Amino acid sequence: MKRYFGVLLVALTAMMTSCLDETPRDQLYEEDIYNDANSIYINAVAVLYNYIGGSANSEGLQGTCRGVYDYNTLTTDEAMNPVRGGDWYDGGLWENMYLHRWTPDDLPLYSTWKYLYKVVVLCNKSLYFIDKYRDRLTLEQSLSYEAEVRAIRALFYYYIMDMYGRVPLVTSYGQKQDGVVQSERSEVFRFIVNELQEVAEVLPDERSNKMGKHYGRATRPVVHFLLAKLALNAEIYCDDKWTDGIVQNGKDIFFTVDGEQLNAWETCVRYCDRLAEAGYRLEREYSYNFSVHNENSDENIFTIPVDKNIYAAQFWYLFRSRHYNHGKALGASAENGTSANISTVMAYGYGTDEVDARFEKNFYAGVVVVDGKTVILDNGKPLEYMPLELRLNLTGSPYVKTAGARMAKYEVDRMAHADGKLPDNDIVLFRYADALLMKAEAKVRNGEDGSAELNEVRGRVGMPHREATLDNILEERLLELVWEGWRRQDMIRFGIYHKSYDQRTQLPDETNGYTTVFPIPQKCIDLNHRLKQNAGYE
Repeated sequence: MKRYFGVLLVALTAMMTSCLDETPRDQLYEEDIYNDANSIYINAVAVLYNYIGGSANSEGLQGTCRGVYDYNTLTTDEAMNPVRGGDWYDGGLWENMYLHRWTPDDLPLYSTWKYLYKVVVLCNKSLYFIDKYRDRLTLEQSLSYEAEVRAIRALFYYYIMDMYGRVPLVTSYGQKQDGVVQSERSEVFRFIVNELQEVAEVLPDERSNKMGKHYGRATRPVVHFLLAKLALNAEIYCDDKWTDGIVQNGKDIFFTVDGEQLNAWETCVRYCDRLAEAGYRLEREYSYNFSVHNENSDENIFTIPVDKNIYAAQFWYLFRSRHYNHGKALGASAENGTSANISTVMAYGYGTDEVDARFEKNFYAGVVVVDGKTVILDNGKPLEYMPLELRLNLTGSPYVKTAGARMAKYEVDRMAHADGKLPDNDIVLFRYADALLMKAEAKVRNGEDGSAELNEVRGRVGMPHREATLDNILEERLLELVWEGWRRQDMIRFGIYHKSYDQRTQLPDETNGYTTVFPIPQKCIDLNHRLKQNAGYE
């Protein structure tokens, strides 16, 4: 039975009353909640991990819908939720998401903002109480608790900064709404990097993805992965005027690491190397990282623990993607939605004699067979997914219910609860294959050869070696990391997110790249007129 590091997580009942206000009502008196070191840890640190995953729309870093994952996946050339006749229109939500026609009034973007900032405010609250009751802690406990909370807060600021660009940087508990102002993206970026570097050596050098005392927690390797990711995207995150076409070169962006001045690419490589030194490696079998019992993976670095009998966090993506009868054949249910874009399946070589070995591990395509039996549609015909028949609007198509290759990355838990939305597979957020590809890319951008790292990833699945060019690395990131929520960030870094691709045509006014960040929700601006809208959404 999976458990978070052997302690009972106490749920904190709190709701956002505004964009940056948090007024929790605890069930116990403050003195009882923070009366000793153990209770301080449970109620100020451990409780925060309840928010990494989610069970409602727009909540959780992954697992649910209309939030962080969807805006980083269904807005790209990787996948879409097509309109299927009377299904999946939802007021134009999914079409607009794919076409980049979102607005400051979109409720899911507002809900995602509230979720991310709710956790930031809770972290600030935790730091306040850790400091207030410092006399009940040893110096080591105080430093350790603070480091863990600061790491979680930095993680959430990373997602806020990545998605929304210029955002409020609030670091104290109880800050009044009228005192909140926006910080430049580069300022928030540097804050995140500094926080992570400062807490890294205090955090335990332990695996977070494996069961035990540190299961599901922010540990040193988790922070090192995130620092590598920040360095790789430094050109983007240091750009406060992302619509002017001027980008600082990563070779001219510097960080201090181990007392050395390293450029962005060297910094990325250094932190990726730290992960190798910590013992992370590629699993022999690619699919093991996504198996029902994947908590023993030597490749996964940071995961959302999922257990149908213990945790509230859910995983909806397999459920959302499969055809109804496919879900029924597995003893669950399904929503017949998300599909891989045609350009994605073509990148895998679908329909050719040279199909990438990972295609069948990541997608359902063709006739569907479960337990040796062909799944049958209601009309008596076999269920056959048609990857090349996908269209953004399938209304009137003979393939309205069957077009598109479907998500198959995670092993199906046949004992899952909630119609298949509560399995036992831990949700993978960070893994070592990504670190290898980050290192390959950083080396190439720095004028070095990244072939060894690129081909280590390809060799694991028996694919032939390729030259480590930037184009090849970008494609490899799609082949290796599909369905893992990184595609938007990758496309932005390579300068293609705001352009035409697959079935998406660039918007008439999108040439300046304004859609590489999302709009500040209008409701937040209405509550605090000191907040200014991002360029292109005024």
